[in-house]
Amino acid sequence: MRRTLGFFIGALLGGLAGAVVALLFAPESGVDLRNRLRERTESLSTEIRQAAANKRIELQERLDTLRAPKAE
Repeated sequence: MRRTLGFFIGALLGGLAGAVVALLFAPESGVDLRNRLRERTESLSTEIRQAAANKRIELQERLDTLRAPKAE
């Protein structure tokens, strides 16, 4: 339990330190960086939604195929 808690605290602090360093050394202004991150996040979100919709359609088709009565 104690090792796990130590790991999570270390991971959190490491992630925070990495984010701070990335922001400090970013070659763009804060506004430009935030805009670019927002655009990438929206793009990724759209791709995820599209992939989920495609997978949902695929799984529904497979389920329909399995539920269809077999012709004998």
